Amino acid sequence: MVEDLNMIYDELKSSNEKTISHYESELMKIRAGKASPAMLQSVMVDYYGSPTPLQQVANVNTMDARTITVQPWEKALLDEIMRSIINANLGFAPQSNGESLLISVPPLTEERRKDLVKRAKGESENAKVGIRNNRKDAIDMVKDLKNDGLSEDLQKDAESEIQNITNGFSTRIDQLFDIKEKDIMTI
Repeated sequence: MVEDLNMIYDELKSSNEKTISHYESELMKIRAGKASPAMLQSVMVDYYGSPTPLQQVANVNTMDARTITVQPWEKALLDEIMRSIINANLGFAPQSNGESLLISVPPLTEERRKDLVKRAKGESENAKVGIRNNRKDAIDMVKDLKNDGLSEDLQKDAESEIQNITNGFSTRIDQLFDIKEKDIMTI
């Protein structure tokens, strides 16, 4: 029975790590004023009839803290990439120099910063919901073990351990949010 409980704990930790990883990737998409290639991660380009991620048809870099450069691997794609960036509604207006695109990242206004903090807070709430769902699944597995002969004391201890693991991951989410909030609000 103890091996089964350890397996449940390991599975819970693994699921929670995946949730944290997803949360971190969502936070990276929220810009904090500095230019980053990750800002264009959601852009899909029509590449010979099929939607393709921008990173697979062009080289995306940052020239400085306020400028992103997009160098397509085929010059014929330049206009299509520009159209895709505009259609992605990211608030960018790419400029073409004939060979590549330059995207000037405007400084954030106070109002926009607050909106981005709200969006980051929403992502943290989504991550916490994921953590709580993982906790519920783990507790359900412990209850199934009780039907297989797990003692009540071991069940209570297991539920307490599951709650401790969940609290640790919730604290990590709060810490990641605090870092992102500080990053967004810093001018």
